[in-house]
Amino acid sequence: MANLSGENSAIDVTRLLLDWGNGEKEALDSLLPLIYNELRRVAESYLRRDRPGHTLQATALVNEAFLRLIDQNQINWQNRAHFFGAAANLMRQILIQHARANHAAKRGGERQKLYLDEAGDVAQSSDLDLVALDDALRDLETIAPRQCRIVELRYFGGLSIEETGEALSISPATVKREWTMAKAWLRREISNRND
Repeated sequence: MANLSGENSAIDVTRLLLDWGNGEKEALDSLLPLIYNELRRVAESYLRRDRPGHTLQATALVNEAFLRLIDQNQINWQNRAHFFGAAANLMRQILIQHARANHAAKRGGERQKLYLDEAGDVAQSSDLDLVALDDALRDLETIAPRQCRIVELRYFGGLSIEETGEALSISPATVKREWTMAKAWLRREISNRND
């Protein structure tokens, strides 16, 4: 994930999230342009990797995720990475719901393809069925919940190794190791499902 505009912006986002979490409504007004632009960059990056002609636009994805995020008033935001981790989770849910609805509407038609080139080659090929990825991630979550969360944060949220470690309170070395293991597991699992 691209830094907003350096370390100071990340600190500003964290401060504003904490202020907003403490009930300061005006903090949301200052926070909105910072997080909205970053969420839009994440959504655009994700959708660029998805199949051409996707019917879901980045603006719609961001708006839906943002509306769900601001409704979550019981969350005590720890920092910027925590917020964008939650955003990654919501974007994943929205995209999967959209993919499943689209697939159901086509009644067995071609599933949406997901391009994972920038996600560290999770699949053997450069494209992957989004629904198959979600199914595999659900299975991974039952056996290795932290690895599932790492994939979610890195791929769907666009967080760096360091930001992922911060969001999960683990070291970057642990993130790297578990990211590698998760990619290998997903590659094998998805390959087996496609056979």
